[in-house]
Amino acid sequence: MDIVILAVVIAVVVLGALGGLIVGSRRKKQLPPPPPAAPDITAPPAEPHVGDEAETPREEPRRTIEEVDLPDGSAPVVVEEPPAEAPEIEIPEPTAGRLVRLRTRLSRSQNALGKGLLTLLSREHLDEDTWEEIEDTLLTADVGVQPTQELVERLRERVKVLGTRTPEGLRTLLREELVTLVGPDMDRVVKTEPEDRKPGIVMVVGVNGTGKTTTTGKLARVLVADGQSVVLGAADTFRAAAADQLQTWGERVGAHTVRGPEGGDPASVAFDAVKEGKEMGANVVLIDTAGRLHTKTGLMDELGKVKRVVEKQAPVDEVLLVLDATTGQNGLVQARVFSEVVDITGIVLTKLDGTAKGGIVVAVQRELGVPVKLVGLGEGADDLAPFEPEAFVDALIGE
Repeated sequence: MDIVILAVVIAVVVLGALGGLIVGSRRKKQLPPPPPAAPDITAPPAEPHVGDEAETPREEPRRTIEEVDLPDGSAPVVVEEPPAEAPEIEIPEPTAGRLVRLRTRLSRSQNALGKGLLTLLSREHLDEDTWEEIEDTLLTADVGVQPTQELVERLRERVKVLGTRTPEGLRTLLREELVTLVGPDMDRVVKTEPEDRKPGIVMVVGVNGTGKTTTTGKLARVLVADGQSVVLGAADTFRAAAADQLQTWGERVGAHTVRGPEGGDPASVAFDAVKEGKEMGANVVLIDTAGRLHTKTGLMDELGKVKRVVEKQAPVDEVLLVLDATTGQNGLVQARVFSEVVDITGIVLTKLDGTAKGGIVVAVQRELGVPVKLVGLGEGADDLAPFEPEAFVDALIGE
């Protein structure tokens, strides 16, 4: 019996041990993997403490003042930037005979006027229809009604009396009549050298788009080419970049430019330009005026003000009106309006090359009673020329 009890006890112990092994192995399989080891993080330096928490200062090596390298007192090295290069000053072409040199460009307008008239006059029979065609040719070239009638009447009379029918004879006849129509006796000198003082003062007026500022710059070149010193007044303060444009023109020939803030008072700029021109001993002051305004003040009122303010220092010697030759009769309307406000003393016709409107020279002179003094014959810097009636007519009718 004891043996049986002992066997049962042993069996229970063995079964218990086996059960423990089985449960242990299952637990090992179900346990999650151990977490990854935390990275070593360097602790931030401790903040300094004050008062009771302050640490005992540590001994550190220190240098005496004799051991410290001090500056020797020499001046610091300054790196100099290279000076900005001044714009190269150009030498403009001489103005004497410039219109003759530009004759080829001017002759582009001869087909509708000069050659057209010669062709009509060379017909075997000059009947009424032919004379009407001659009138139409002159009117198309913007000569104007009254000048056209005068020219046709003189041509009819001279052809009838002289009986001239050869090409050379007709050309000579037409040349004489056209020169007379243009007005060879008009004073076309730009007044820039008053006898009792200097500088001479020239105002340049006209609507935007006619080439007014460009003409002012080109006129500066004309005057410099004739040996005169020039000061430019950028009084067109209402058009963006007008002052920059004029200053660029001036720098090319060594002319000083006086300018003010954009949108500023044009009369103030003009006044300062004349003042500086006097101080510098310049020969001429050219004042570029506004062609339109962004304010409620009328353009003509502003131009009148500019002229009055300038004349507090010296009289204005020239008021040049810039007209676009391609606008024809519209240009005459502009001329009429400007002449009512400022006393126009001369006309500058731009864009006269490549146009059949050469007759505008005659029409605008008749309208205002003042001469065309300068003509623009291209986009080049030296394409502004003093007007010469004979050279102009020769270019119209050709060789």
